[in-house]
Amino acid sequence: MHGNQVHRHHADAAGKAKSSDDALIDPARHVAPDCAGLNFYETDRGVRDLLRLYLSRDDHLRLEPHFLRLGELAGGELDQLARVADKNPPILHARDRFGRNEDWIDYHPAYRDMEEIAFRDFQFHAMSHRGGVLGMEGPLPSVAKYAFQYLFVQAEFGLMCPISVTDTSIHLIRKFASAELKDYLLPRMLSDDMAVLWKGTQFMTERAGGSDVGAIETVAKRDGDVWRLTGDKWFCSHADADVALLLARPEGAPAGTKGLALFALPRRLKDGRRNSYRIVRLKDKLGTRSMASGEIQLEGAVAYLVGEPDRGLKQMMEQVNLSRLSHGVRAAAMMRRCVNEAMACARERVAFGQSIVAYPLLRRQLMKLMVPTEQALSMVMLAASAMDEANAGSAKAQDVVRILTPLLKFRVCRDNIPVATGSMEVRGGNGYIEEWVHARLIRDAHIGVLWEGTSNINAIDIISRAVGKSGAHKALAAMMKRRLDDAKTLPSDFRSRLGLALDRAIALAERVAAEPQSEPAARLAASALYHATSAVLLAWEGSQSGVDARRALFARFVLEHRLTSCDPLAPVCEVWEQEAIDLVLANGPLSIVRVAGLLDA
Repeated sequence: MHGNQVHRHHADAAGKAKSSDDALIDPARHVAPDCAGLNFYETDRGVRDLLRLYLSRDDHLRLEPHFLRLGELAGGELDQLARVADKNPPILHARDRFGRNEDWIDYHPAYRDMEEIAFRDFQFHAMSHRGGVLGMEGPLPSVAKYAFQYLFVQAEFGLMCPISVTDTSIHLIRKFASAELKDYLLPRMLSDDMAVLWKGTQFMTERAGGSDVGAIETVAKRDGDVWRLTGDKWFCSHADADVALLLARPEGAPAGTKGLALFALPRRLKDGRRNSYRIVRLKDKLGTRSMASGEIQLEGAVAYLVGEPDRGLKQMMEQVNLSRLSHGVRAAAMMRRCVNEAMACARERVAFGQSIVAYPLLRRQLMKLMVPTEQALSMVMLAASAMDEANAGSAKAQDVVRILTPLLKFRVCRDNIPVATGSMEVRGGNGYIEEWVHARLIRDAHIGVLWEGTSNINAIDIISRAVGKSGAHKALAAMMKRRLDDAKTLPSDFRSRLGLALDRAIALAERVAAEPQSEPAARLAASALYHATSAVLLAWEGSQSGVDARRALFARFVLEHRLTSCDPLAPVCEVWEQEAIDLVLANGPLSIVRVAGLLDA
């Protein structure tokens, strides 16, 4: 019997005199919808425009059907699986029924289904390393890889850790391992056969050494052709990975970071036996609940040296930096999901007789969600594009990647937290209920400021190292100056203001880097670099043919609210800003001609 027929039948049986129209009223009509069922690629004008801008025409044509497919999965099946996996976290079993220490982790079938999508169907782990993924002859451009991550994470954040760290572990093994170790590991790690695939991870954090990596206590002892590791790793995400990269101190090596070597630790030995380490327990985490993080006790475990024994940290930092970039992508993705959820609610929720999107204060609140989200997307695309240029041999692009990587990790991961909270607030009390996605987005957002270095660690890396030691900011400034020169359709006064803001941000970073006593200003200087770069980038993108000019309006919002001093007691919304908000929230594309008058008003 049809649901409406059931409703009428029960009403009649109860003897209630209701009309058929009354019986058909849906009680959910007062509850705003969420994004379930949307195609997260089709609904994202920004990513569609920027992929056409940053990808070659041939790569875009070949890959867009796959972007569309993943966008549909992210708003549909993948989103449903993620909801179930979050509610059914992994379970550690310490022993088998015979009392043997065969510790293993059980995952809900929803998590395993997501793994199939990621590792078999889309082959995220292999995209950067071989041809054959999604029908491409060679490895995918970084722009494409991170765009796929961006779409995936809008549904599921936790699994992206195993995906990313498998990808980055492959990078380190390909670059630094011996030929014999490559032959042993890479065929398994690059496979798309789930029965053959070895997924990777990194175990670095110890109780004595988190940010202070030089305090690591794990010891490595040579045993013929292999090494034996003894120690405890305190925070190990993807705890049951098939191969882990980790740092340990060979016997007799000096203290500090110079004494650390990089090792590959297989979960099972070549004869099939378990390696000599145990998963002691799983962490009861605030977020990323679908993915298993645990504590590892190494009991003379067999491991293989990767690269030079006195360059372990330098080698491992390549993986850390790649993970930092991926964290920026993930934070950008979660912010996009937050904006989508806020917009779905704002357009459909009715209060005091009209949709809440009509209220000026709510419209202003939406801008506080949208501007950092669009900044993040632009900076992700810039970093990925620079990585492609660096991989092609550009030294200048390598410098740009050097500074953009911690910039993304520092600022985008921080912005993700207030954006997630603001999106929940738009939905109101329902957003606080675990049946909706907001609670998970807020929980997951906080890990971004912890994994791969806290905000302080990344700010110091940006200012003291990337600026102070490497001078990488000069290449970034030159790239942004070229973008401004190319943005001919922007009003000249607006271009001048952007250029001045960029110059001042660069000067501040240099000043703080040069004065050791200025370390407390490192976060301020790092934020200024991020905002100035993203403002120039958004303006340039918005001026390009085929790109929606809203991006130029977003650039002005960044310029006015993040790079210009203002009186805290002055009116909060000027005329230009109200007009700009109306244009941003309107339907349909905008041309640069249409928005030009609001850029230097």
